[in-house]
Amino acid sequence: MSMTDPLGDMLTRIRNGQQAKKDSILSPASKLRARVLDVLQREGYIRGYSKADDGSATAALRIDLKYFEGEPAIQHVSRVSKPGRRVYSGSADLPRVRNGLGIVIVSTPRGVLSDAEAREQNVGGEVLCQVF
Repeated sequence: MSMTDPLGDMLTRIRNGQQAKKDSILSPASKLRARVLDVLQREGYIRGYSKADDGSATAALRIDLKYFEGEPAIQHVSRVSKPGRRVYSGSADLPRVRNGLGIVIVSTPRGVLSDAEAREQNVGGEVLCQVF
């Protein structure tokens, strides 16, 4: 069975892994997923990620989850733009998550950026997900 929302699947794996207090999780690899993980790492929501060599034919990413005083660094993660309903926003109209305490990840012509980086570069795009 084919997957209709690969990014949503990765976000769900992260959410479930943190709920189960896992140190790291595996997710199938893609360029978009790697760019989203770059943003999460830059913003301090995950410790890091690497390409996992598990010997299978499909590439995978090992995502190292982050905790602070026993609590997950990511309290909430949700997909905004879905395959059935794409959500786009200009740089001035990018949503703010929890009055700036969280981030919105945006796919722009200049790459996948956080909302602060997109505002700074004055670019808009597809709103992928919210994290806080």
